[in-house]
Amino acid sequence: MITPAELLSSIGVLDEPNHKRRFKSILLLGPPGSGKGVQGDILMSIPGFYRCSSGEVFRRLDVTSKLGRVFLQYSTRGELVPDELVIQLWLANIYAHSVLGDFKPARDLLVLDGLPRTVVQAQMLEPYLDVHKIIHLECRDLEALVERLRHRALKEGRPDDTDEKVIRNRFTVYQNETQSVLAFYAPEKIASLDCLGTPVQVAAQVLTALVPATKSRG
Repeated sequence: MITPAELLSSIGVLDEPNHKRRFKSILLLGPPGSGKGVQGDILMSIPGFYRCSSGEVFRRLDVTSKLGRVFLQYSTRGELVPDELVIQLWLANIYAHSVLGDFKPARDLLVLDGLPRTVVQAQMLEPYLDVHKIIHLECRDLEALVERLRHRALKEGRPDDTDEKVIRNRFTVYQNETQSVLAFYAPEKIASLDCLGTPVQVAAQVLTALVPATKSRG
């Protein structure tokens, strides 16, 4: 299988894009099915927030392309895509949006949904992100999240959410890798919220937690 470095070189992704400042950021963290996408969409509808979902970036890839085939190899097994590849593609994507003008770094709070997923990714993003708040959508009812993912798979046609074995492996990956990301950041930056309320109920909690972060922009 082609390595991440070989793939990045072959598609011409820059190793170190130019940057003058760190992006003021909000992180949405939580297990699969916790509603990160829904809450990200709600924040995106509010002026001053710009959402970037790493999952959506990858799902838009052409699965017949070299890059799409590599992503598919990992996602269909419920495994994380290699850190180097994820970060470089994310950087290329966010810089493209800033050049196009739909993301305005000087004005907008960048909402990251699904990134970072590992401590290594968090370390790699440090030169680029000024994290103001982490919204941790937590859930103690695993079966409720499995049911959410099954429903989402039927509604949105996501092949990675149709196999229960793959779904449960994604939870294992989250417990082993992503949850440790919380320990990387200062505890006072983390707001842990119950993800099993209605979208409006969860959004009310999210917005309350983010008020201090919006006041600190400048």
